[in-house]
Amino acid sequence: MASAVERTDDLVREYLIYRGFTSTLKHLDSEIKADKEKGFRVDKIIDQLQQLIQSFDLTGLKEYWTYLDRRLFSRLEDVYRPTVNKLRTSLYRFYIIHTVQMKNTEKTQEFFLKQVLELQAQPEWRDWFALPFIPAPEQNPSFSPYFSRQWADTFLVSLHNFLSVLFQCMPQPVLLSFDGEVQRITSVQEESEQLRDQLFALHGETRLKKDEEMVHHKLPPYVQHMDRLGDTELDLVSSQRNVNMTTPSRNFFSTFLPQGRWVPGKTAPGPQSSPTQASLGRKDPAATAQSAKAKDPPSAKDLKMPTVSTATVDLATGHSRQRRHHDHEKERKELLSKLPPQSSEKKNDSDPETQTEALPDQTDSTNQTRVCDVGGASVEQPFIKLSQEEYIEHHSSIMHCRVDCSGRRVASLDVDGVVKVWAFNPIMQTKATIMSKSPLLSLEWAAKPDRLLLLGSGVGTVKLYDTDAKKSLYEMTIDDIHPRILSLACSPSGTSFVCSAAAPAAQSGVVMEGEARVSAPVSGQLLLWDTKTVKQQLQFALEPGPVAINCTAFNHNGNLLVTGAADGMIRLFDMQRYESALSWKAHDGEVYSVEFSYDENTVFSIGEDGKFVQWNIHRCGVKQSEYSLSQDAVGPFVLSGYSGYKQVQVPRGRLFAFDSEGQHVLTCSSNGGNIYRLNKADAGLESVLSLGGHKAPVVTVDWCSAMDCGTCLTASMDGKIKLSTLLAQKP
Repeated sequence: MASAVERTDDLVREYLIYRGFTSTLKHLDSEIKADKEKGFRVDKIIDQLQQLIQSFDLTGLKEYWTYLDRRLFSRLEDVYRPTVNKLRTSLYRFYIIHTVQMKNTEKTQEFFLKQVLELQAQPEWRDWFALPFIPAPEQNPSFSPYFSRQWADTFLVSLHNFLSVLFQCMPQPVLLSFDGEVQRITSVQEESEQLRDQLFALHGETRLKKDEEMVHHKLPPYVQHMDRLGDTELDLVSSQRNVNMTTPSRNFFSTFLPQGRWVPGKTAPGPQSSPTQASLGRKDPAATAQSAKAKDPPSAKDLKMPTVSTATVDLATGHSRQRRHHDHEKERKELLSKLPPQSSEKKNDSDPETQTEALPDQTDSTNQTRVCDVGGASVEQPFIKLSQEEYIEHHSSIMHCRVDCSGRRVASLDVDGVVKVWAFNPIMQTKATIMSKSPLLSLEWAAKPDRLLLLGSGVGTVKLYDTDAKKSLYEMTIDDIHPRILSLACSPSGTSFVCSAAAPAAQSGVVMEGEARVSAPVSGQLLLWDTKTVKQQLQFALEPGPVAINCTAFNHNGNLLVTGAADGMIRLFDMQRYESALSWKAHDGEVYSVEFSYDENTVFSIGEDGKFVQWNIHRCGVKQSEYSLSQDAVGPFVLSGYSGYKQVQVPRGRLFAFDSEGQHVLTCSSNGGNIYRLNKADAGLESVLSLGGHKAPVVTVDWCSAMDCGTCLTASMDGKIKLSTLLAQKP
């Protein structure tokens, strides 16, 4: 820890010099010199204590130990308090022994005079008040062990070890783990690169094997091994094909490769042989009869003679060639029995246009191929879907599904109020199940620590749940007038969270679309709560009036908060001043989902009007781009059943999520999630990958990115959650 503190101090100095904060740098250097913790270096703390003892500074020694007790030891559990008391007693005894050894009787008596009120009630000090009056205490059996060098060394080593373990177990700020995180990220990146290269290599080998299998399917076996045929075998195959010697000679491969029709020379009028018959060395009976008039053909017996005579020649040339000829003859017979029904397939395979048109059909939804043809050009796919798993523990429609900050656990909430906390690495496993008596409407992971889960109910309460201990820590009562907790957002600092409370929804039965636009938005309020004190800090002012906030999102450091409301307004709050900085009319109807962009210069939103809009936060209400989405991605979501049954669900959870670089967005669809590439407004959204896998409409999504691999969550109305693992391909 000490080395990390030194390194961080150097980085802070370098930053202050770069920014020109010279006065801050001077204050930092002066405070570092006066630092009583010595940069968490145990050896310097021990040296400071010894220096105070050697200078007989009892007051300084007590003040320094009191500082260590207040700053460090007071944070320990009660079980370690006896150890701290023993170390303090040994430290005081070490001081007394030093005064006696240095024959400074005045300092010895001063110690007992100043400490008499504190030490006289402690039994371990009862015999020590006689020490100043003993002529030779080093020879006294009660005090002689403390005058030995062994006791002094044992005490200093014990104190050193105790402080070292204490510093190692202390919670460290994120900045101190900078070097360790850099090394860990570097090693993970290297490992990821190696695994990705291996994956692409295996992927390429698979494609090569598929290509080879296709070639083997098209070519007869004896044509594939033409390089092993001798002259006699070539003559044999030529004689077996029974080619008319008067026709011009043809390339041997054109005989067997199905690249087109071959028509014999005009030797005699009459019907010509079919392509299949020509390629297989067969003759049409009618053609044979007509050619017999022009030239006396050999009989059926004579047709077999060339094979016998050639075999005889083969016997003369060697027994091995006869065996090879026998194998080729066997392969040829098998081919003759299989080729006629496949001739049409060969023709289709040989047609380049047919192959080009068939390519998209052969590509499945996983889009596993790295390169595809789009408009005749080769375009690299940004993602490969490695796997897709299904979580089936819910029995009703999902409302929220979120991954925690570490990317290790998922919390999902259904319309029945059942919350499931589950992990997916290395296996999919349910860690906790939360059953609530009151209906639950929202959930959010706490930033620090990430094991805590915030649950908003429909009766005006927010519950803080510990997923490791599987118990509820607190239950906060928000407001009785606005009982519906629609949205929760935890600050990245982990010290506070924002809560959106709304009035009960109007029970007016079925509302027509025209009436929904005219009706006034539901009343609501936006509150800020402190997670440590579990108390409300303030209530945000909502202009022009109190309205229900449907969605909330912080930026990376928690300085900005963006909200989307039922009145179609987007409001941007300054969390340092706790006031509204910007607000503008964003959608015709309610705002369903809102998020900051990757660079946090813009805000994306999805509204009831079916539009996906990018807003520039530096220019209030100015659209940077606008995209149109289908109702499947926006909602309300409809699940149809038998006998005209329909289940309608208003959007509650996150409707879109970005990848780690903010270049792609994941949205809902009728049968899974769709990934689009974000282009300029005139170019529109470019579809990149369809995750699929669902049989019901997807109502909420989330995208957790860790290095090159990302995890996409898509949750649907049938209670199924699909977890798709993607691999990002670097250009």
